[in-house]
Amino acid sequence: MTENRSSFSFKLTPEQQQRLLEELRRGNYEPFSAPYVLAGGRTPHCTIALYTSGKLLVQGRDAADVVAFTIEPLVLQSASLGYEDTLNPDGIRPHLGVDESGKGDFFGPLVIAGTYTDDSITRALGKLGVMDSKRITTPARIRELAAGIRRIQGCHVEIVSIGPERYNEIYPQFGNLNRMLAWGHAKVIAKLAELQPD
Repeated sequence: MTENRSSFSFKLTPEQQQRLLEELRRGNYEPFSAPYVLAGGRTPHCTIALYTSGKLLVQGRDAADVVAFTIEPLVLQSASLGYEDTLNPDGIRPHLGVDESGKGDFFGPLVIAGTYTDDSITRALGKLGVMDSKRITTPARIRELAAGIRRIQGCHVEIVSIGPERYNEIYPQFGNLNRMLAWGHAKVIAKLAELQPD
C-alpha cells in the first residue's frame, strides 16, 4: 500500500490521454460515462475519469495504488508518489508556518495560528490528511483535523484569537488591520520559537 490519499488529479497531455485510453481498454476496468467524461473506468474500490478538459481524476480507497502502479508508470511515465521526500526535500525540512483567518468576517474572531513541523511531524500530518484549508469542506472535518494535529507528539500549536470586542479595543493601537495582523503573527512566532528554539 502506498500513501493514504484517496483522490488524485493530473492534467494529461494528448499523448498521456492516448496511453490512458489504451490502458482503460485493455485493463480490468468497468467502463462508465458521465457528463464531460471522455473515458471512465471503475474497479471495486477506485474510479478513473478522464474529462474532456484533459484532467484525470483518480478516486477511491485504492486510488494511491492505482496511481503508483498504473497511472504513473504506464500513463504519466514518471514516478513521484512515494518519492516526495526525494523530489522535494524542502517539504520535510523543519518549518514554522503561520496564517490567519477571519480578517474579512464581520462577526467572528480574527485568528492567527501557527505550528512548527519537522520531518516526523510532516509525515504525521500527511497521514492525518492535513491539506490546504480551502479544500476542507466541512466544519466537522476541520475539528477532526485540529484534534489530530494536537495529538501529534512534538507538534506545537500556538493561536492568537481576537474577538470583536477585543478587536475594537486594540485596533486604535495599530491603526490598521495589517499592523494588527503583523503583531499577531509576531506573537505566534515568538511563542513557537520559545517552544522550539532550534
